[in-house]
Formats: sequence, structure tokens, C-alpha cells
Amino acid sequence: MLTTIAKVWGWIFLIVGILGFVPAVAPNGHLLGIFDVNGPHNFVHLATGIVALICGYQNAHVAKLYFLIFGIVYGLVALLGFVAGNSPVLGIIANNIADAWLHVGIAVVSIALGLMPETTRATTRMSVP
Repeated sequence: MLTTIAKVWGWIFLIVGILGFVPAVAPNGHLLGIFDVNGPHNFVHLATGIVALICGYQNAHVAKLYFLIFGIVYGLVALLGFVAGNSPVLGIIANNIADAWLHVGIAVVSIALGLMPETTRATTRMSVP
């Protein structure tokens, strides 16, 4: 299950990264009119998506590790976003408070996925008398 979620996650981030470059979807550098984006921000999304896909095509352990590390990193990015406010994070990556809150949500979901058991299937055998 974690590998499938990592693949879906990867495609979502790739799509978001690409859409950030489309002026009709990100007018004036505001993806969907809400989230600040710029070239470096879009490349971070693209890289995140590529890594998620690579991990998703490995195994549950790799996907679990991806989500845990990714969640911690995005949690730190969220903190940096709150500190930066409506200014670029590290002076490079476009940011606003909506981005920071979205990153909090992504971090929480990612860490929860990273803490999930690798296998959730239980096989049972039924014996027939």
C-alpha cells in the first residue's frame, strides 16, 4: 500500500511542479491563486515527485523511509515558512502563510504514512472440516 501511495504522491507533486510554470494556473506566481510559487519552488516539487516515484517503485520499506524523511523535511520547511512569513524561504523559494500551512499538512500526513506498518495484509487460512 505504501508503494502505491508513494507513486500517487509522486505524480501529484510532478503535476503541481509543472502547473507552477503554467501562467494560466499560476497567475502572478500564485498557484491556484493561493500559493506562492517560483522556479525554485516548482523544481522542489518536481524533485519531490521524482524521488517519490523512485521510492514507490522500490518496496514498502523504501516508501516508508521516504515518507518519514520527507515528512520531517517538510515539517522543517513549514517552520521556515512561518518564520519567513510572506517572504521567500532562504531568500530563494517563494512562500506565503498558505504555503506554510499546506506544508504542515503534508508533513503530518507524510510522517503518519512513514510510521505505518510496512505490511497491512494478513493472510488467513480457513480450514474446512
